[in-house]
Amino acid sequence: MQIKKDSVVSLSYEMFDAQDELLDASETPMVYLHGGYDGIFPQVEEALHGKTVGDDIDVTMVPEFAFGEYDETLIRREPADLFPEDIEVGMMFEADDDETGELMVFTVVSIENKQVVLDGNHPLAGKTLRFKAKVVEVRDATKDELEHGHAHDPNHDHHH
Repeated sequence: MQIKKDSVVSLSYEMFDAQDELLDASETPMVYLHGGYDGIFPQVEEALHGKTVGDDIDVTMVPEFAFGEYDETLIRREPADLFPEDIEVGMMFEADDDETGELMVFTVVSIENKQVVLDGNHPLAGKTLRFKAKVVEVRDATKDELEHGHAHDPNHDHHH
């Protein structure tokens, strides 16, 4: 069966940076609903269209088509007394975006002079990425999956 709009696709994948260093790899297959449902990078989805079980793809994405360009305006400095005493570099906090009001995730990148420096960029923002994948399974989406706009696990359990 070929991958087409409204297919549920299972992939095993590896993701590398521009220096070919492995950044991420699937331990269990990644499953998404194919056909513009925002379940996977658009360039990867395009490369997978028409593929069948066993086929491989290898896609290189510039930042604009991966996790976006690095945005200096997403760096915030906040007084340390606004945070828990046990705050450490690497911790993540949710906060509202000042402009859009959307919930964003900020990572603590440093703690200096009673100030906490937070970064709202995705950790892979600004990076060119290479996405290699193998098609593990392809099936037609269920009516329920199409209504929800995403794939469900084999037990049809899902969480929103």
